[in-house]
Amino acid sequence: MDAAEFRKRGKEMVDYIADYLEKIDKRQVFPDVEPGYLRPLIPDCAPQDPESFEDVFKDIEKIIMPGAASPACTELETVMLDWLGKMINLPEEFLAGKDGRGGGVIQGSASEATLISLLAARTKTIRRMQSEKPELTEADIMGRLVAYASDQAHSSVERAALIGGVKIKKVSSDDTFSVCGSALKKVLDEDKASGLIPFFFCATLGTTPCCSFDKLVELGPICTKENIWMHIDAAYAGSAFICPEFRHLLNGVEFADSFNFNPHKWLLVNFDCSAMWVKKRSDLTGAFKLEPLYLQHHHQESGLVTDYRHWQIPLGRRFRSLKLWFVLRMYGVTGLQEHIRKHVRLSHQFEHLVLQDERFELCAEVVLGLVCFRLKGSNDLNKALLESINEAKKIHLVPCHLREKFVLRFAICSRTVESTHVKFAWQHISQLATDLLKTWEQNQHQQ
Repeated sequence: MDAAEFRKRGKEMVDYIADYLEKIDKRQVFPDVEPGYLRPLIPDCAPQDPESFEDVFKDIEKIIMPGAASPACTELETVMLDWLGKMINLPEEFLAGKDGRGGGVIQGSASEATLISLLAARTKTIRRMQSEKPELTEADIMGRLVAYASDQAHSSVERAALIGGVKIKKVSSDDTFSVCGSALKKVLDEDKASGLIPFFFCATLGTTPCCSFDKLVELGPICTKENIWMHIDAAYAGSAFICPEFRHLLNGVEFADSFNFNPHKWLLVNFDCSAMWVKKRSDLTGAFKLEPLYLQHHHQESGLVTDYRHWQIPLGRRFRSLKLWFVLRMYGVTGLQEHIRKHVRLSHQFEHLVLQDERFELCAEVVLGLVCFRLKGSNDLNKALLESINEAKKIHLVPCHLREKFVLRFAICSRTVESTHVKFAWQHISQLATDLLKTWEQNQHQQ
């Protein structure tokens, strides 16, 4: 949607809302639809090709409005997460379908998804341990629980353990900044020998520092054998799995208990929209379900209704699946795939430019839309380069540490980015590097 169409559609939307408010007393206060009413009204998977705004908008009155006062909000979310799950070829057990044991939910962020999965894993482990050893108190077990994540994992994983009141340990990554099975097994064996209880492992697909991928195929069987909940955080990289050529990066997801990625990061959906799936929804509802009278309804024991308040931290929720529905239909699978592929092509264009300049080095494999690079030289030199780049305010880079190296990160992430922008960015960086090195050499001589 370009700016002109956005203005047009925005005005139409204001008229629709105004008409709705003017005639609201003509509408039913409470819907008379039956549970499951929405799924038969829409296709069971996302369209391959884009649809028009008019076609999508017409369906608001036809499909959404009959389920006002929340049934539509809940049911569209269930179906949209099935659409999205099918787009990335998630195993069937993660989908809700008509009578599946798993399913998806939209959280506010990947941080929330990690916290939810950790808390559910904690509850599940405490109950299992107490059934095996009734003499153990909850406090006894809590004091021995340990969660694990890569030393490259996002800080939100450590924060989840902090909120959850459990220990967390970092597992060493290998030369490609990935966690492999042997590294996890080593730390698990040591901790079990010390009387600790490993219960949760957060695998990362597309780490924040350098977009590395933990080895799920090795890690999954270990977690299964050790009764450890494996959560997969693919916040950024998960969107790429809609492209068949990147789907292999998700191999091993079949071992996971929960999986999450953010359509609001790379799939053109506005913040916030973080998609989370679980194999067994009862693992979540078993941890968070409370039923005060004022939240009860006559369908709650039917098995036909999903109560998403038992799948998340807050009880209230927004109609976030609506924007996902619009994006998936207006772009189609092919349009979203091209968006991902274009960004990956542009990242390789930048990678090629870096490789042509012998003053620079790459610091990690370029897999998706992130290029990690630096000037050959000291960390102080690269800190100075980053400072000059960001002070110029023409582009903005965020750094990271990879082992002992201070590294610059070039991320392709804007919907409107083009090849010309990549060329401009590189010319800008290259010129600033030239100026910096000249000054740096002069200072060295003076010293």
